[in-house]
Amino acid sequence: MEAKLKVNLIAYTPDAEKIVASAAKLCYSSVGVEEISKKLDDASTEKFLNMLISLGHESPIEHINFTFAVEGISRACSHQLVRHRIASYSQQSQRYVRLNQFEYVVPPAILDNEEALSLFIEAMKKDQEYYDRISAILKEQHKVKLISEGEDEKVAERKAEKMAIEDARYVFPNACETKIVFTMNARTLLHFFNHRCCQRAQWEIREMANEMLKQVKKVAPTIFKYAGPSCVKGACKEGSMTCGKAAEMREKYLQSY
Repeated sequence: MEAKLKVNLIAYTPDAEKIVASAAKLCYSSVGVEEISKKLDDASTEKFLNMLISLGHESPIEHINFTFAVEGISRACSHQLVRHRIASYSQQSQRYVRLNQFEYVVPPAILDNEEALSLFIEAMKKDQEYYDRISAILKEQHKVKLISEGEDEKVAERKAEKMAIEDARYVFPNACETKIVFTMNARTLLHFFNHRCCQRAQWEIREMANEMLKQVKKVAPTIFKYAGPSCVKGACKEGSMTCGKAAEMREKYLQSY
């Protein structure tokens, strides 16, 4: 069964932009945060943040966090995601969750090729079949062994199930769908968007990053005003690997997002 991408911003720091402005102003103020915050309205917060961002002073934006729930991505995509280390991740476990009918992500190039798609779907069906057969064989093997060692039959059944699926999962492909909740601070998110909204990023994580960007811009528009690939704020950083579409990308991220 083909998986569909689902991205939800499920939590974020309230009054995020005001918190960043207050924290940054504190560095240069003789008064405390409470007094600073009282003087910050929406207009003054936006003005100050624009100045802060133009100076490249990014440490204050680490004070605000954004939590996403993502479904319908492949294990290939989640492996790329977790390389962004300044974040917290909670991912669906294949050791504890039996996948009776796993969903999978189909790359667009395969989806557009009838012959490739037929082979791909056949491979997915075989993976499920082999997972079911291997887990059944291993479960029986573990159950017999546990009972012979004096384990209660019901307990042996439960333990054998877990032991079986944690080894049977090795037949699953990179295409296998996964679900994950993760939290990043705003500075990490800007870095993430720099790399993953870029045309050189793989299509799947780029699609996810673009959807994440749309959602955070709604709640912290000033902080993420120039978010996106590196070419949004300046020259492309990809060197000879550039897509050559910097102007097009700049217009897309500054006007459409």
